[in-house]
Formats: sequence, C-alpha cells, structure tokens
Amino acid sequence: MQYVLVTGASGGMGKAAVTALKNAGYFVFALDKNTGEAQDNVLPIQADITDENSLQTAFNAVSSITQDLYAILHFAGIYTLDSLVEIDEKKFRQAFDVNVFGAFRINKIFLPLLKKGSRILLTTSELAPLDPLPFTGLYAVTKSTLDKYAYSLRMELQLLGISVTVLRPGAVQTGMLNVSTDALDAFCEKTELYSCNAKRFKKIVESVEARNIPPEKVAKSALRILRVKRPKYVYKLNRNPLLLLLNILPPRMQTWIIKQVLK
Repeated sequence: MQYVLVTGASGGMGKAAVTALKNAGYFVFALDKNTGEAQDNVLPIQADITDENSLQTAFNAVSSITQDLYAILHFAGIYTLDSLVEIDEKKFRQAFDVNVFGAFRINKIFLPLLKKGSRILLTTSELAPLDPLPFTGLYAVTKSTLDKYAYSLRMELQLLGISVTVLRPGAVQTGMLNVSTDALDAFCEKTELYSCNAKRFKKIVESVEARNIPPEKVAKSALRILRVKRPKYVYKLNRNPLLLLLNILPPRMQTWIIKQVLK
C-alpha cells in the first residue's frame, strides 16, 4: 500500500481527493485545521499549515506509521478579494502565509519521507500564468508565486528523483465559490474608492465563476497524475475562454478594456 498526504483535506477539492485516493487503494493522511472522523485507510491529522510546530507534530504522527510517502497533494489555500491600496496588511500577509509559505513548510518538513519516485502535486489556479485582474490581484499574485515556486522546486527535486507537478483548475464547485461571493459583497460594501467599479466587477466575476466544475473532476485529475509514469509539469482544467482571450491582447489593450468595463 502506498501512503499519501493531502492538505486542505476537509475542503471541497481536498475532501474529494481523499475519497478518490482511498477508493483507489491508497492510505491517506488527511491534514487540515478541521478534521473529520477516521475511516478505513484514512487518518485525519489536525494541523495548521501556518504553524511550523503544528506541522512538526503532524510529521511525527505520519513518520510513526511510515517512513515512505509516495505523494504530497496540496489543496490548502484561501481566496482573497480586495483592493491592493485598501487591504489590511495582516490580510495581505495571511494570503501569502497560507497559499505560498504553507506549501513551502509542508514540503520542507516532510521531505525526509519522500523517496526516489515520490510525487508532489501543487494546486495553483488558471489565473497563475495570466495577467492579474483588479481586486483579485492578491489571490492571483500568491498563486503565481506558488506556480514559480513549484517550477523551481521541480528543477531541484528532479535531481533527487522526486517529481513536482502543478494542477491549474478554473472555477470549482467548492466552498471557495461562496467565499468569493461573500468577499465580493463585503468589498462592495466597504470600498471607498471603487464603489461603482466594484459592482460592475461583481457581475464579471459571477459570470466567470458560473462556468465551474465539480471537485470530483479535480480529484480524478489528481489521481491520474499520480498514476502517470512521467507526469507533465502542468495540467489544466476548466480554462475560461474569456480570460484566455483577454490575455492574448497586449497589456495596454487589456488595461483599456478593463477600464472601459469598470469605469
């Protein structure tokens, strides 16, 4: 039996991945701040990815059972929507602490359990390689940073025989969509600089997120990636044609279009 670690295991994509992996015969360490009940071949591990001591305790729990992790699958993350000149600094730092440093801590701490042939799968976003949109800029920047981190990590860990892969899903039917809607409502209420623009932007975001996929589809993709002998660096799911079309245009044209839509 092969052992895998899943972060964000209680969220939509993470929870679906735990189920898919368990059904496929893996033993899953399901790591999250809020954990569910233990199941056959699923061991919940309560840990905070922003707390190194908490993760060290999680490492001790995993290493007491196995010294060989086949894969780490990263699904932990938070969605942030705000103005870059109005956002609170604590909230700004938190986005990086969870979306970027959380993955860094997990990989560093659990590296001793990864052997030649092991896998690391990082879930970023379809926004990662695209030019950021207004008000979702911080989320896009953290996911872009994670994407670059993943590529650099792949370059290094290949020398140890460990594969690193990125999965870039578009909108997924998870609690994050509700968070996105709530964040938009909160932003429209509080912003003092972009009141009219924010309301128009809300319509655009709702239109983009209407084209979403179930988390089970992401889980199936993750499972396929683990089974591929030589996985690619990037796998893409549910790409939004409007976002892709916008990013084909020169930056000056992109900014002009956004200004016309939102002003």
